[in-house]
Amino acid sequence: MLKIHHLRNATMVVETEKDVILIDPMLGDQGVMPSFTFFRHKARRNPTVPLPINSNLILEKVTHCLITHQHPDHIDNKGVKFLIKKNIPITCSVKDEKALKKRGLNVVQSIKHWEKQQFLGGTIEGIPAKHGYGFVAKPMGNVIGFYFKLPNQKSIYLSSDTIYTNSVDKVLKAYKPDISVLACGTAQFDLFKQLIMSKEDIIKFIKNASGKVIANHMESINHCPLTRKELKEVLTNNNLIDNVLIPKDGEIMIMQ
Repeated sequence: MLKIHHLRNATMVVETEKDVILIDPMLGDQGVMPSFTFFRHKARRNPTVPLPINSNLILEKVTHCLITHQHPDHIDNKGVKFLIKKNIPITCSVKDEKALKKRGLNVVQSIKHWEKQQFLGGTIEGIPAKHGYGFVAKPMGNVIGFYFKLPNQKSIYLSSDTIYTNSVDKVLKAYKPDISVLACGTAQFDLFKQLIMSKEDIIKFIKNASGKVIANHMESINHCPLTRKELKEVLTNNNLIDNVLIPKDGEIMIMQ
């Protein structure tokens, strides 16, 4: 059985009978980081919500960690401390390996784009991700998505913070993942274009996904304006709501 625990923002846990994989741990208290925007969206300290009460139960069981990139809403100081304290083995991009090791993390595996490696008895592949439309993607730096398949489990495409690209299109259409995780907050700083998919590209992604889509990266960071309620309305109006799970913080999804 596959259980997916949505904690907050992009932080989630994939649990099988054998492995408990933590993804992008932002574990800090509410309001420990500054606001990411000041006039485009209301200035609020981040994270804007606390971790759900039931987080500790699943975090105690973590056996491995996947990190898609180094932004603080994906790996924060408390996340780093947790991983060091528990000496959790980490899989990340080759471009992040050196920096994460320098922070004291136990990086046991690093992956290039389109490279497939063995992973917890199954396989994992690095998928290119582009963090923003136009110029802003360059200063946002390196990001990687992952496509992984554990033994006797559904395949999972963790698209990460990305816009819709040819790489995303290829994975959805050629790999046909059973589960795709999509960052849906339509994040944007005070300047420049959006950092992740627009509503139009979210719709396109879901239309092209063959399996279930899990929508995350909402209502926890102040530069992500799209709410769960608004996303549900958009998907309902486009007859796509049946294909998508929009979990609340702390919700556990059992993927049969």
